[in-house]
Amino acid sequence: MKILKGDSFTLLIYYIFIYKIKEVRGNKSLKGIAASPGIAIGHAYVLKEEEILINTQNISESEVDKEIKTFEEAVLKSKQQLERIKTRTELEMGKDKAEIFKAHIMVLEDPALIEEVKQKIRNERIKADNAVDQVIKEFVAVFEAMEDEYMKERAADVKDVGTRLLKNILNIPFQSLADIQDEVIVVARDLTPSDTAQMNKSKVMGFATDIGGRTSHSAIMARSLEIPAVVGLGNISSSTKNGDTVILDGNDGIVIINPDETTLERYLELKEQHKKLQEELAKLRELPAETLDKHRVELAANIGTPKDVKGALDNGAEGIGLYRTEFLYMDRDNLPTEDEQFEAYKAVAEAMEEKPVIIRTLDIGGDKRLPYIDFPEELNPFLGWRAIRMCLDRPEIIKTQLRAILRASSYGKLRIMYPMVSNISEVRRANAILEEAKKELEREGISFDREIEVGIMVEIPAAAVAADILAKEVDFFSIGTNDLIQYTLAVDRMNENIAHLYQPLHPAILRLIKNVIEASHTNGIWTGMCGEMAGDVNAAPILLGLGLDEFSMSAVSIPRVKKIIRSLTLKQAKKIADKALNMESPEDIEEYMKDIVNQILKTE
Repeated sequence: MKILKGDSFTLLIYYIFIYKIKEVRGNKSLKGIAASPGIAIGHAYVLKEEEILINTQNISESEVDKEIKTFEEAVLKSKQQLERIKTRTELEMGKDKAEIFKAHIMVLEDPALIEEVKQKIRNERIKADNAVDQVIKEFVAVFEAMEDEYMKERAADVKDVGTRLLKNILNIPFQSLADIQDEVIVVARDLTPSDTAQMNKSKVMGFATDIGGRTSHSAIMARSLEIPAVVGLGNISSSTKNGDTVILDGNDGIVIINPDETTLERYLELKEQHKKLQEELAKLRELPAETLDKHRVELAANIGTPKDVKGALDNGAEGIGLYRTEFLYMDRDNLPTEDEQFEAYKAVAEAMEEKPVIIRTLDIGGDKRLPYIDFPEELNPFLGWRAIRMCLDRPEIIKTQLRAILRASSYGKLRIMYPMVSNISEVRRANAILEEAKKELEREGISFDREIEVGIMVEIPAAAVAADILAKEVDFFSIGTNDLIQYTLAVDRMNENIAHLYQPLHPAILRLIKNVIEASHTNGIWTGMCGEMAGDVNAAPILLGLGLDEFSMSAVSIPRVKKIIRSLTLKQAKKIADKALNMESPEDIEEYMKDIVNQILKTE
């Protein structure tokens, strides 16, 4: 395959990484999840948390008030500590990064949590630490049961608050990363928001953790700080000692402990090449995402709050392909008002300056519960009463949201997207509510974009198969690969025992994606993708060749995907996609993409 000149030089550098890494895999290493790109080489700083021993003895009635007071004092002390951390984080990392501690404080102030702990102390006659431990575990279990990967990872935030409370109750000192004086790679079972907020940013070169995923807090912070991170390594914290030499490869999700001299030399070279690649990628910010033969696609970012817009623009996003609105509904005890939602959507619309913004309607319910909505108990909440299903049963909720989106559409280029659609009747019912909202605003004399585009997330296999039917009712599709892959392959992506079966390049997944794109184009609409697969550089040539119109991803992934696109012709991408579609296994397809890399190296 011949790669033309132009932007292909830095793609060559990137593929040299992969090629050379393949050569050194004979060394003893740990494989995890590549959470933040880059290569770091340094000594390990192993973060060991002191074991918290819960007192399970019962107390007498006369001790109840004392234990409740101990709990209340721990809450106050924890809040004061978090306020200081929040202030420091805001000064050193920006207001948006400090928001996580605002959420932590809200957890501490949650009346449900406070009252449940007190009730346990009173009714069960147990000590404050035991009551807190039990209640926090209940809260954590709710988050860990959630289907949305980002929401599931928020369990770590609740654990962090709980750990702080327990340490303050038991007077256990906190181990701080603020005292690090040497350049190190932090190794831990996990890193809490408090850990990362307090660490010495100039000394920490990267993270390696036992647990976590790409959306875990440590991964998000690592990408924000632009330092390498590998998570989900299993047992690195127990197999590494302070002072061990560690190679942290955030590009390929590999950590090598005490490497031999040959391996160390090769990775030092790769580290320098990565630095050069980053310098080249920075030059792409203002350039379009177009192939060498001038075929244009759109690269957009996924966001959760208006504060995420800056990162999207800094990385060259041409739009917002997914605005997750459920965060407006979390950490509160009532539904957000129309005006509250309007202000949030308006802020994003104005910040994006006429660049398109796709707002996903409320994707919550079943596995993602809100305290002020009465959700039924379900045996399988992943397939339960949630997202568009819940909203259609509670039309007043979605109508309020649609009114807010419509009002904000006068301030930018907004689009509406319904999640978890499985059949055409759901789209028609949702659009009927949208029309009611439009008529109400017209009667009230409130302006809005009367031609606002409406689309759906294709994340259920039924929707992917029936895409030709659904295309007749919408203006666009956005493929949610996280759930589409999970549902199609019957694999819980958070289950460590079967995580290896979660394969984005599975032939069935590629065929479903092809079907969706072809159905959309036949019916004159476009298709985007907002799942993690959209930001996967190995999948990018195939998706480009299949005709994907828009790629929406974590903001930091945009430069790399743009480089891939700008280094290929559309004809080359189509050939890659065609060959991949005719392969029989995910492993064959993945190996084929590596073979393409080798061909690129040979042609330069």
